[in-house]
Amino acid sequence: MNAGLLLLRLLLAGLLAGHAAQKLLGRFRGLGPDGTAPVFESWGFRPGRPLVLLAGTCELTGAALIASGTATPLAASVVMGTMIVAAAPNHPNGLWAHLGGYEVPFVYGALAFVLATTGPGAWSVDHAAGMDGASGPLWALAATAVALTAAIPALILRRRNLRTTGPAPGPAARDA
Repeated sequence: MNAGLLLLRLLLAGLLAGHAAQKLLGRFRGLGPDGTAPVFESWGFRPGRPLVLLAGTCELTGAALIASGTATPLAASVVMGTMIVAAAPNHPNGLWAHLGGYEVPFVYGALAFVLATTGPGAWSVDHAAGMDGASGPLWALAATAVALTAAIPALILRRRNLRTTGPAPGPAARDA
């Protein structure tokens, strides 16, 4: 069980860190902050560059906390909140990624929820700090509530931006 939880944490953290590196550094065929900003703006996330930096920083923070098994409910909240916002532009396309859907952020957020439910396992900072009790269904629901509370302002702002000015001119939507 502990080996499985460690592997799950490291895989999720690696994927999150990769997405952060695309946004923040232009790695893994990413566009970096300046190239990703117009994509964010076309999705209604304005101003683009600061929100790209915020999204990348949240992904990187969530990845570091998840990988080490530190403050797991907080880590899950960061990841889930970021993924709720990330899913919004692709929500009209449905779930499946091959149809332009929100499958990837859904899976990342769901895995964070699972870790908030199970806890990070014995091979974690939380375990070493004696915080094994900070997991379970109530902790996962609390983490979800925090994630939603944090995501709602960005979603409201996006909706307002799209209503008042429409999508910003820019590149076609792609997985930024």
